[in-house]
Amino acid sequence: MNKTISKIGALLVIISVALFALFMPFSSFWSYFVCMILAFSYLIMAAGLHSESDKEHKVAANAGLLFAAVYAVLILLVYYAQITSVRLSELNRQATLLLDYSYGGLFFFYDLLGYGMMSLSTFFFGLSMKAETKADKWLKWLMIIHGVFFLSCFIMPLTGVFSSMADGHSGKGGILALEFWCAYFLPIGVLAFVHLK
Repeated sequence: MNKTISKIGALLVIISVALFALFMPFSSFWSYFVCMILAFSYLIMAAGLHSESDKEHKVAANAGLLFAAVYAVLILLVYYAQITSVRLSELNRQATLLLDYSYGGLFFFYDLLGYGMMSLSTFFFGLSMKAETKADKWLKWLMIIHGVFFLSCFIMPLTGVFSSMADGHSGKGGILALEFWCAYFLPIGVLAFVHLK
């Protein structure tokens, strides 16, 4: 049962990352919706990676699972707000600047913080993993290197680099950065599925 649920989580990670990459340039509603599926899926996959850790690596695995939970909460709050309050309500200017993801306000920064937490989660799972096969070694190092994204997700908002988004246009640079992230994270999902199999 543990392996089956873990594999389903990893499979849903693969599907949701691929769909996110596909929907992102065309539909904000569907790309936001898929990000919520990714949050649930990653949490399930993380629980599977946590369950197989040995006693020597349990602290790293615990940290990975806890950061995964923080990621899921932040992402679900952000994207649920985007497809409900932001999409269905007439917000005044101040509320729009805070809630609408496309303006680079508070919820945009919560989103970055959420993905920073995911990066920390993968980093600690990479540390906790016993890599016995070549695929496992790739997964381990891809997860550890993915942890570097935490620095940009946490520090860049503090610098004001996103202040140009205040007019409501995130631009093609943001889409390209997210497409790069999808291309990087998709193999993690695939290798995790193989590993959990």
